Amino acid sequence: MRVFPRLRSLSRAVHQEQVEQEKERNNNDEYPVIKIQEEGTLKSTCLTVWRKSLVMNCKGFTVIDSHGNLVYRVDNYIHNPNEVVLMDASGNSVLTMCRRSKKLGFGHSWYVYEGEGRESPICCVKKHVSILQGNPKVQAYVYRRHKPCVAAFTVEGSYAQRTCKVLDECGSEVAQIKRKEANTKNVNVSFGMDIFQLLVHPGFDPAFAMALVLLLDQMFS
Repeated sequence: MRVFPRLRSLSRAVHQEQVEQEKERNNNDEYPVIKIQEEGTLKSTCLTVWRKSLVMNCKGFTVIDSHGNLVYRVDNYIHNPNEVVLMDASGNSVLTMCRRSKKLGFGHSWYVYEGEGRESPICCVKKHVSILQGNPKVQAYVYRRHKPCVAAFTVEGSYAQRTCKVLDECGSEVAQIKRKEANTKNVNVSFGMDIFQLLVHPGFDPAFAMALVLLLDQMFS
């Protein structure tokens, strides 16, 4: 069957549009942002989180890696801000989290944005409300931008005790918050609640994992 040039061109345009739509759907399914670590890297990333800002008169966080290098920082001038910015070691904005109050006072939703953007959120993080939902282990839910009814990730455990784990849709652990301890002459010494560890498994974005720590701190501290 002969195809006229105009129809052939139109067919290619329609096909290209379908490809772009499919690509957009695939990209939407990837939210929140999950960055694959260096190829061949099978080790988890272990970060030490210090619930203290390096800036005087600020409340925030300081995050260092296993080599003692500064990785992330957070500096807040008020105790419970409606906006929290996760910065890298140089002070560049990595992720911004903005709080939106729910009606009737049933908790809050936090929207996560890349960098300093405010137009298109990566995802929405909601605090678990035990009155409405029955799983006492759940601390918070993470929802993709285009799938607001299905949780992409679930945070279980107790942030107050620094024993949390982040699970994906299949129930696999992608990150963990745990107490930091030091072994001194075969005796485990705890650092307390203000210094703890964030363990991020391969394939999950450490920055996003740290963003969840910040939101849990806002929700439960």
